[in-house]
Amino acid sequence: MTPGVPMASLSRALRVAATRPHRSPARGLGPRALTSGAGTSTEKSVPYQRTLKEAQGPSAAARGPSRPLPRTADVVVIGGGSLGCQTLYHLAKLGVGGAVLLERERLTSGTTWHTAGLLWQLRPSDVEVELLAHTRRVVSRDLQEETGLHTGWIQNGGLFIASNRQRLDEYKRLMSLGKAYGVESHVLSPAETKALYPLMNVEDLYGTLYVPHDGTMDPAGTCTTLSRAAAARGAQVIENCPVTGIRVRTDDFGVRRVAAVETEHGSIQTPCVVNCAGVWADAVGRMAGVKVPLVAMHHAYVVTERIEGIQNMPNVRDHDASVYLRLQGDALSVGGYEANPIFWEEVSDKFAFGLFDLDWDVFTQHIEGAVNRVPVLEKTGIKSTVCGPESFTPDHKPLMGEAPELRGFFLGCGFNSAGMMLGGGCGQELAHWIVHGRPEKDMYGYDIRRFHHSLTDQRRWIRERSHESYAKNYSVVFPHDEPLAGRNMRTDPLHQELLAQGCVFQERHGWERPGWFNPGGTAPVLHYDYYGAYGNQAHEGYTYNRLLADEYTFDFPPHHDVIKQECLACRGAAAVFDMSYFGKFYLVGVDASKAADWLFSADVRRPPGATVYTCMLNAQGGTESDLTVSRLAPGPEASPLAPAFEGDGFYLAVGGAVAQHNWSHITTVLQDQRFRCQLIDSSEDLGMISIQGPASRAILQEVLDADLSNEAFPFSTHKLVRAAGHLVRAMRLSFVGELGWELHIPRPSCVPVYQAVMTAGAKHGLVNAGYRAIDSLSIEKGYRHWHADLRPDDSPLEAGLAFTCKLRSSTPFLGREALEKQRAVGLRRRLVCFTVDEKVPMFGLEAIWRDGQAVGHIRRADFGFTIDKTLAYGYVRDPSGGPVSLDFVRSGSYSLERMGVTYPAQAHVKSPFDPDNKRVKGIY
Repeated sequence: MTPGVPMASLSRALRVAATRPHRSPARGLGPRALTSGAGTSTEKSVPYQRTLKEAQGPSAAARGPSRPLPRTADVVVIGGGSLGCQTLYHLAKLGVGGAVLLERERLTSGTTWHTAGLLWQLRPSDVEVELLAHTRRVVSRDLQEETGLHTGWIQNGGLFIASNRQRLDEYKRLMSLGKAYGVESHVLSPAETKALYPLMNVEDLYGTLYVPHDGTMDPAGTCTTLSRAAAARGAQVIENCPVTGIRVRTDDFGVRRVAAVETEHGSIQTPCVVNCAGVWADAVGRMAGVKVPLVAMHHAYVVTERIEGIQNMPNVRDHDASVYLRLQGDALSVGGYEANPIFWEEVSDKFAFGLFDLDWDVFTQHIEGAVNRVPVLEKTGIKSTVCGPESFTPDHKPLMGEAPELRGFFLGCGFNSAGMMLGGGCGQELAHWIVHGRPEKDMYGYDIRRFHHSLTDQRRWIRERSHESYAKNYSVVFPHDEPLAGRNMRTDPLHQELLAQGCVFQERHGWERPGWFNPGGTAPVLHYDYYGAYGNQAHEGYTYNRLLADEYTFDFPPHHDVIKQECLACRGAAAVFDMSYFGKFYLVGVDASKAADWLFSADVRRPPGATVYTCMLNAQGGTESDLTVSRLAPGPEASPLAPAFEGDGFYLAVGGAVAQHNWSHITTVLQDQRFRCQLIDSSEDLGMISIQGPASRAILQEVLDADLSNEAFPFSTHKLVRAAGHLVRAMRLSFVGELGWELHIPRPSCVPVYQAVMTAGAKHGLVNAGYRAIDSLSIEKGYRHWHADLRPDDSPLEAGLAFTCKLRSSTPFLGREALEKQRAVGLRRRLVCFTVDEKVPMFGLEAIWRDGQAVGHIRRADFGFTIDKTLAYGYVRDPSGGPVSLDFVRSGSYSLERMGVTYPAQAHVKSPFDPDNKRVKGIY
């Protein structure tokens, strides 16, 4: 083991680092010489009794593969870390006997071998709670039952530290969510915390969250056991076999597909590759022409000498100090996330079982937090330092799923130091994705298709966003936070116009979209300052950042009344919403109608001029999208508002934040079904404004050259019309439950059309409004938001959208068989609307109680200003496991638990606002 930094104790490290001149960590990654007058040598060494590293021996290339390569394989997994081993194991459990894992060195040799191995069961995401629960089952029970081997799992509990009220509120939210999933947790007072952890300083605490069944995993023990269990089912693990290329073929339909994996020792023909290469995943992606948006950074912790009285203590996460304390036998591992992490600029393909020298200038802040929390550490020696590479992504979430560029190429990488604790759940979902075409759970938050293709190789965006996500990893997750990094990547034609009027923008899919309008003046988003790290000057007087910070609360935000005025103006007069970030696609060609029949759950075979709200489903009946589809009349002349096409044509408008997901889903279905038609993306070519409210007809009648009466322009229809002399496509639709029209406008015409609308609306009280208002208005009306109360694991029947499904016809469509089966056996859950009379904000994740039993959790919540109540939507189950009928919903007594406090709630089977849909018909 290589001698590292001579340092006797954590306090000595803190003092010496403080007396040295500051050096920017971005300037070089070489060895650091840091000495003190006294002290023992600190070694670079992981704190595990056993690793898979060989003490001596020739290089992997000289040794050759650990076993002969098969000629073919059903699936080839690249990378033998946590994710690779978990994916192989779960593929084998699903019956894929011909799966092969290729590891360039030994199992765990990349980043897994040095990981801290912590597992925390509660996170602010219902899906992640489920993923973590599966990992825990695998490592604590399943593997031992299957193999008789102990994985190294230790259940010593977990303790989250709250140094302020907002942090404790966040933990109370986690506790309430945990109740819906049966995860035991307790909010402790400072005195109770001291009794549990006597060595802890609790003088500055508001409280803690204690989860007794959290614990730690051993990398070598877990991965070895996983590989043995997979091999027992016919899978193969081949070590010392670096991958050198991915062979790609183009099929007779013009689709690129995986054909083989090439190595220095031969090739394996396969239709499916899984990229679990961690830090090296980008290099593997480039072999196949696949973009993998991640960066490599140094991530470090130190291991202390023995601490008397620390045995059996829970692991600690002090988020406000950005530090964790992991129990390591009779010592602690101390690490965290800093604002100035070191990027690994040149990732070496020879790096195996390697560690970097620790940069004490960077690490010092963690020592301060650790010593404050456990004062005995001030006089405790440092036994070893662990600083290794980890991969980080633009949103601190993993990269999973099939790459949009290449069929058969799956990602399982970018785990942001959480590959051990998320590995079991994600390995299971990835295996299901490969075998069945989609995961069992809603994995959109991890799906590579959550990023627009224009961003996934944009190096500035990837670097900035990955840095910010790393630096904010321990920050409180507030409902209305927005990134400061990687902004202004995609702006619509009205951006400057709205900015000048006080628009506070949100970022979605790279787009800047209107959030709300600040009466106090402009709030531009500035270039990213890296929070003052790396020699950057931090912005001063940054209005946008201040407005975000004002909303760092779990109470009603300070701009609550501003958004209220936008909402009430829409209900009482009219509001204009810039929705230009929407995805706008044309589906055209000789098979377009066949494709539409199969893709869309609703009947879209209507005459030209009709617009239909519909869903797109997967084979399991889950909802991949909700969107509007407008039938077009064929025409020989191409224009931004209608391409030239033969056969049939449809215009698709989809939520801009999920446009890439929609594009990829449709493309995959067209390829699989071999439909002869084109999908054309016009998202950047067209803007879109929506004018909604009782005065919308009077306003637009002055701008459009068309009769807007109910008879001439019915709801759910569209026409090409002129607006202030500019050709636009007008659609009579609403996403807020009012009389209104959308105008789809060629990009050069957006500003003059918008200005004409605002001029005409001035005397009618027309206002600008943003997506915060849309969120409130739409939940009040009961309209769904995809990926909130409508997800890929929710069926339209469960979500109350049976009207979007053409089940009364005989037309086959994707997901129909699953819906018919679900309808026959009865719904096992149902989306229910709740209102709460008490003026209390809710944001989702609250537990739903029915007659004293937890029956689900809230997916989406907001305040409805017209009805003056909080509304919340969540899926309700019958604890007995039976079907959930409308009578079951109506007969219960409900309450919603928010941060440990329950509030009586009223269940509704129809929207409490305008349940008869009169307003969208213009009946006021």
